[in-house]
Amino acid sequence: MTTESITWRIPNMDCAAEESEIRRALQDVAGVQRLAFRLGARELRVDAAPGTLPAVASRLRAAGFAPAELGAAAPAPACASAACGPVPLSVGGAHHGHSHDDHDHAAAPAGTGGWRALLYAPGLPRIGAALVLALAAEAVHALAPAGWAAAGMALAVAAVLLAGLSTYLKGVNALRRGRLNISALMAVAVTGALLIGQWPEAAMVMALYALAEHLEARAVDRARGAIGGLLQMAPDTVELRGADGGWSAVPAAQVPVGAVMRVKPGARLALDGVVTAGQSAIDQAPVTGESLPVDKAPGDAVYAGTLNQSGVLEVRVTAAAQDTQLARIIHAVEQAQSERAPTQAFIDRFAAVYTPAVFVLALAVALLGPWLAGWTWAAAIYKALVLLVIACPCALVIATPVTVVSALAHAARRGVLIKGGVYLENARRLKAVALDKTGTLTEGKPVLAAHEVLSKTELPALALPAAAALSAQSDHPVSRAIAQGLTAEGVAAAQVTQFIDRPGSGVEGVVDGQRLRLVSVRALEGSALASAALTARLAAHQAQGRSVSLLASDTEVLALFAVADTLKGHAPEAVRALHALGVTTVMLSGDHAAAAHAVAGAAGVAEAHGQLLPADKLARIAELQARIGPTAMAGDGINDAPALAAADIGIAMGAAGTDTAMEAADVVVMNDDLRRLPGLIRLSRRTHGVLWQNIALALGIKAGFLVLALAGSATMWMAVFADMGASLIVVANGLRLLRGSRG
Repeated sequence: MTTESITWRIPNMDCAAEESEIRRALQDVAGVQRLAFRLGARELRVDAAPGTLPAVASRLRAAGFAPAELGAAAPAPACASAACGPVPLSVGGAHHGHSHDDHDHAAAPAGTGGWRALLYAPGLPRIGAALVLALAAEAVHALAPAGWAAAGMALAVAAVLLAGLSTYLKGVNALRRGRLNISALMAVAVTGALLIGQWPEAAMVMALYALAEHLEARAVDRARGAIGGLLQMAPDTVELRGADGGWSAVPAAQVPVGAVMRVKPGARLALDGVVTAGQSAIDQAPVTGESLPVDKAPGDAVYAGTLNQSGVLEVRVTAAAQDTQLARIIHAVEQAQSERAPTQAFIDRFAAVYTPAVFVLALAVALLGPWLAGWTWAAAIYKALVLLVIACPCALVIATPVTVVSALAHAARRGVLIKGGVYLENARRLKAVALDKTGTLTEGKPVLAAHEVLSKTELPALALPAAAALSAQSDHPVSRAIAQGLTAEGVAAAQVTQFIDRPGSGVEGVVDGQRLRLVSVRALEGSALASAALTARLAAHQAQGRSVSLLASDTEVLALFAVADTLKGHAPEAVRALHALGVTTVMLSGDHAAAAHAVAGAAGVAEAHGQLLPADKLARIAELQARIGPTAMAGDGINDAPALAAADIGIAMGAAGTDTAMEAADVVVMNDDLRRLPGLIRLSRRTHGVLWQNIALALGIKAGFLVLALAGSATMWMAVFADMGASLIVVANGLRLLRGSRG
């Protein structure tokens, strides 16, 4: 199906409540296929059938959200109040973060002065002035003679206009469209208070609401900017080598792939690349989460945002500024923020019912209170207005996204990319984790574990130099391991002639006048060289998970070389941590069964299955899900793609620099640290706890004030404190996840 896509900037869309309003406004527009929200950047991407986008834009404008195509001049934000939160740094550096105060100031028409200038003043001065006017109105109401009532009312109206003119207008527009959002509730409450003569309270309510919104927006920005701040670690300029060999500063955004940049000690890298000259230690924490610096030499990959600690490096650029690992990390987290978590979807459905229900309750109190409870009409209407202010579901709606974004940011800082809130929440449900062997539990780099000279009739002294010579001629990983191991032991390679590489079998050549072969065990099966004694020796090594190669002449086996893939040092610790969390570990390997069981035993993995093809791994995942429960698969993101896709959560290990792995998995661990897996589950469980703490806090505070309002013990300004206080509490509680915990 043909699809048209567009990304709009919507200046007055910055919170989950407005996302819900937009979803409702577009839910019945035929042809809309997908909506992707980036609330932090105030951007909405729409995928729709051809010819649908004009209707979408029209519906957005009718709902009060004027869209502006990226690259075009965006209209001034509809909210001139503190409710407009700042815009964090976006991927690629398209626009830099600035606060809602900047928006307010920028929105001021040219040549404004006096009251109009004050209306467009930055947030805190304007709110401060509104609070002063509201306090003055309260003083006039309480202390001044009756003749001063008009002056007090004028002060109150000025405070309302100063603190919340845009909120009031948005509320009126929402009511005209039949939407009961916070702006609509505030507009009704303030209008009602003015009509029944409670003008000082109307002024104080709007001023306090503006202040609370300002503080809340600042707190929310801390979560939204946690990842965006990473991009600022990449410098704006690069020292680039010119055609004449000299070095000059060039904007990072203009550097082409293939150029050579110089990075001095103490400087951060602006772009990804490969070291071409120099050696240094690099702090890679922003990209991989590694706590210790990593030594880099020519041929090693380096990443934007990392810190060069010691030597001068020359680096060939491999990715443009918008395509660096750091930019892709930030983009992945921003995309994850747009994926609605299960709890967020539940809260949105709850809020859609809760707000109208309380509105109906407030209407019943206003109309039936005088008949059923004997209240005066003024008292009944006042209680109803208090209920309306308390009814705002803002604390509920904001609790989930702030908590989820904080958890995503904490994970990303540690080198773990979680592709959406659904995976963050569901990780706590995992009952089993399937682990690939090579590259996940092991280093993925075979080393020479043991060797034994078996020759009795020919010169034993020839065996090791001959093996060193033959293995050095091959690119096979096992041969390289043998060559490196013998070289490390000081074995000098003999001269080899007539070298032949036989793929799938081994290598051969003439050494000291004798034709020798360095081959796999399978190549000698069924030959006269196989013997019971040799078979026993082979079995002993294979039981330890080693791969055995044999050096043989035409008449006998001269030597045996056992190569093993070493277990990662932290693998046993990670497996123990998973078991402590009640998670069963299972190894799924394509290696032979003996090797799989040996590595599993060393790591402490509960189950091991070897000799599995990709289809076999897929079947094992399904079996684990049926037998144990929700199952994650951790692998390299390429060879294990079917199993990763079938698992409840697919986890790509060691994916720094691997585009395929970043795309294939639900969770990406940028380094090879298996301890990030139990850390993910602990973070998920902690996030779940914070989410429900926030829900309980928000509902508990509102329930308490509903009772106080009906009893006549709560005023409108107290209701504002109750509502916005609850919002600030849940935001602060969610922000605790930015700090996180170890693991």
